[in-house]
Amino acid sequence: MAAALASGDPPATWWGQWGRTPLHQGSVPVAGKTGSTILANIVYDPFTAKEQQGPYAAGDLLVHYQTPLLTTGSDVFMECKTGQFSNIKDWQKQTWCEQKFTWQNGVLTLVWTHVSDWKPVPFSPDKDGAGWEPVYHGVLTNQALWVPGFGGAVWKLERDTGSVLAHVTPFGATLDPNTYAVGPLSADRSGSIFYNVMQLDGSAKDPWLVDVPHSWLVKVTAGGQATAVPWATLVPGAPAATDSCVWRYSTDDLPWPVLGPDGQPAAPINVTCGSQRPPVNTAPAIGPDGTIYDVSRASLDDYYGYLVAINPNLTPKWTASMREKFSDGCGTPTLPPNGSPGGCRAGSPLGISPPDGLPGSGRVLDDSTSAPVVAPDGSIYYGAYTRYNYAQGHLMRWSSTGQYLSGFQFGCDTTPAIFAYTATDGTATFAVITKENHYGDVGSYCNDATICPPDRTATNPGYPEQYFMSSLSPDLKINWRWQNTNPDSCTRNSDGTLSCVADHPFGFEWCVNAPAVDVNGTVFSNSEDGNLYEIDRNAARPRRGVHAFVDRS
Repeated sequence: MAAALASGDPPATWWGQWGRTPLHQGSVPVAGKTGSTILANIVYDPFTAKEQQGPYAAGDLLVHYQTPLLTTGSDVFMECKTGQFSNIKDWQKQTWCEQKFTWQNGVLTLVWTHVSDWKPVPFSPDKDGAGWEPVYHGVLTNQALWVPGFGGAVWKLERDTGSVLAHVTPFGATLDPNTYAVGPLSADRSGSIFYNVMQLDGSAKDPWLVDVPHSWLVKVTAGGQATAVPWATLVPGAPAATDSCVWRYSTDDLPWPVLGPDGQPAAPINVTCGSQRPPVNTAPAIGPDGTIYDVSRASLDDYYGYLVAINPNLTPKWTASMREKFSDGCGTPTLPPNGSPGGCRAGSPLGISPPDGLPGSGRVLDDSTSAPVVAPDGSIYYGAYTRYNYAQGHLMRWSSTGQYLSGFQFGCDTTPAIFAYTATDGTATFAVITKENHYGDVGSYCNDATICPPDRTATNPGYPEQYFMSSLSPDLKINWRWQNTNPDSCTRNSDGTLSCVADHPFGFEWCVNAPAVDVNGTVFSNSEDGNLYEIDRNAARPRRGVHAFVDRS
C-alpha cells in the first residue's frame, strides 16, 4: 500500500476527499458492488429530528455532511456531531468530530473519535451567507487525516490511532473566533492540503450585511508548513469592494423584467459589491500540473461569481467571470410564454434573465456545495445557481485557459462525476454525470405564487416537474437520462418492514451533492425516496438497490 500511495495516484479503492481525488471526478477504476443489503447503520448526527423542526426548516433537513472517507483496507472515516442543539439558527452550539471505523468480523466497529474545535460560520437570515448548516469535511493523505479546526486552523491526525500529529495555525498562535475554515479540505498528489478561510466582522450585529474584512486560500504542506494567500490577490479584474454591482429588480415591480418606454429592460437595482471571497461550502480542485481551481464571489452580491485558476506558487493564473452567459430566459421553452402565469412580462426580449433583464449569470450561493471538476481534457466544470429556471441552476464549462465553452440547464448544488471511456471509433472521451432536477413547488423565477404559480406542470406542461440522473457529453449535450418515477414515501418500521404512501406523483428529487461512477460506467446515487440507485452506463438497466429507508417521521 505504501508503494502505491507513494506513486502519487490514489489506489483503486481509496476515496480520500470530496470527489475522491484532487480532480473531483467522483470515479473509481474498479467495479462497484451491487447494493442489496444494509451492512451497517450508524447515526452520526443525533440532532436530525430537532434540525427539521421550526418554521424555517419546515420538515427539511438543511444540513451538509462529509463524504465517508475510505482507505485501501477496511477503514472508514466519518464526520460525527455531539454537543447541544437548540435550533437551526444557533448551530454553532454543536460540536463536530471525526470517527474512524474498521470492519472487524463483518461489523463496522468504532476505533477512535477525535473531537475538533471547529465552528461553522453563523447562520444568515439574509440574501448572502449560510442558511444551511455548513459542511465539516476532512481529507485523507498518505501521511495523515486532516480535519478543520477553530480560527482557520487545521488538525493533522494519525490515521491508525487518531492522535494529534500537528495543530497548524496559519494565522498565528492566537486564534480569532471570527475567522473560519470554510468548505471541504482538498489534497494534491504530494499530500499538501488546500482550503478556504473567511473572516467575518465580529463587531457587526449581522456580519452578513457588511463586507468581509479578509479571506484567504491556505496551503499546508505534508510537513505542516502553512501559507495563507490573501484572497484579493487571486481575483484580479473583479469589481472593487466599494464598487456598485448589478443585483436585480424589486419584488414590488413583478412581473419581471421591468421594461422602459422603449420596450427594453430597465436598469435593475444596484448594490455595493463587497470584497471577493470564497463561498462557504466549496472544495478547491487541483489539476495534474498543480494548478488550483477555486470559486469566488462578491461578498454582498452573488451575481458576481468567478472561476479562479491559481498557479502552484499561489499566484493568479486566470480568472473567468460567470456573468451574462445564458440566453434561455424569457420567451424560451424554459419558461411559460411571456404575459402568462410564470412567464416574463409581456413584450420582454427573447432569452433574457427575468430578475435583471440581462443574459443569465451563474450565481455562487454560500449554501451550495458545488466544487470545480477537472476533466480528462483539462476543461473545468462548475455547478452555478440560477433562480429564473425554476432554481435549477446551470452547469458551466471552461477551457483549461479560462474560455467559457458551454452550459447545461441544471447545476444547482452539484459536483458532477466523470466517466472516461473509449468511443466506438477508438477515440478517448468522457461523460459528465449529474443529477438534473426539474423542481416543482418553487415557481418559475419568483416566490410570488400569483405571478409565479408553484404548480410547474400545470403552468408549463412542456417543461414539467421531473427528476433525472443524466449523462452528458463533454460539451454538455444529453447522452441519456434516467427518470425517478417512484411515488412512494416510506418509513422503516421497528420490525424492519416498510410502510409507504404514494404522495409524490412526479417522483423524488436526486438530493445527492456528488454521484459516484465505477470503471464500467455504473452510476451510484441516492434519492430523496430513501433508495440507493445503480444505473448502468446506457441507462438501459437501471436498478433500485438497497432499500435504505430510515425513519423519516
